[in-house]
Amino acid sequence: MELNLSRPLAIFDLETTGIRVATDRIVEICIIRVEPDNSTQVKTYRVNPGIPIPLDSTLIHGISDDDVKDEPTFKELAVGLNDLFKDCDLSGYNSNKFDIPLLVEEFLRADIDFDLRDRYFIDVQNIFHKMEPRNLRAAYKFYCDKELENAHSAEADTMATYEILKAQVTHYEDTEYKDNDGNVSQPIKNDMKALHDFSYNTRFVDLIGHIVFNAKQEEVFNFGKHKGRTVEEVFRKEPQYFDWMIKAEFPLSTKKVITAIKKRYTDPKLF
Repeated sequence: MELNLSRPLAIFDLETTGIRVATDRIVEICIIRVEPDNSTQVKTYRVNPGIPIPLDSTLIHGISDDDVKDEPTFKELAVGLNDLFKDCDLSGYNSNKFDIPLLVEEFLRADIDFDLRDRYFIDVQNIFHKMEPRNLRAAYKFYCDKELENAHSAEADTMATYEILKAQVTHYEDTEYKDNDGNVSQPIKNDMKALHDFSYNTRFVDLIGHIVFNAKQEEVFNFGKHKGRTVEEVFRKEPQYFDWMIKAEFPLSTKKVITAIKKRYTDPKLF
């Protein structure tokens, strides 16, 4: 089955120096850009992260400092990558929690405000974990009946993710899903908005869930001593908490969100 696309879909995977969105860097990126006619363009880039690659990370993806010392930095690739992602919905494996936030972070460091508005985020892992509560290798075996070779190579992982997504659409067509409230639906359709709605956590305000919406659609903290309190309330009563977050190692995308919230009540004319 081919995917039913009304606009391009960019399926991508990152290999990185680590798992901290705010401080780690990309060392390899692969993108499959799938056009509405299902034709594909595959691009893979090694990236000089500008910081040492820890041995623990090298042991996972096999990329060392020597492998990338002569490669371009992300900033040098950023304009071309931004063009490659242009007008695309985004998909990956664990992409909503890690790959998209880290990609946005790298773009912000390169002075490019990577626009996420009006895009769908389709996380193959979330679909997999919700429908078949397991890793990419297991998903590939389950949905495609194949063994994943060269796992943790960005291109191999990205190609496998693309195959899994198409297989999921076929496998779960007309399959019922019961959510935590007991509501029954058939959420898996060959439609990017439906897949986005099912695989993306729409409560998140920032990309990794430090700030979430409560039942009243107010932005509240989802961590630390102020968990559950509204961001506006905390910043009004403890303005130093905003200053601490701006100076601390939070992702730039999270800092962008809290800055917008603060501006909203300090300068209403901006909104």
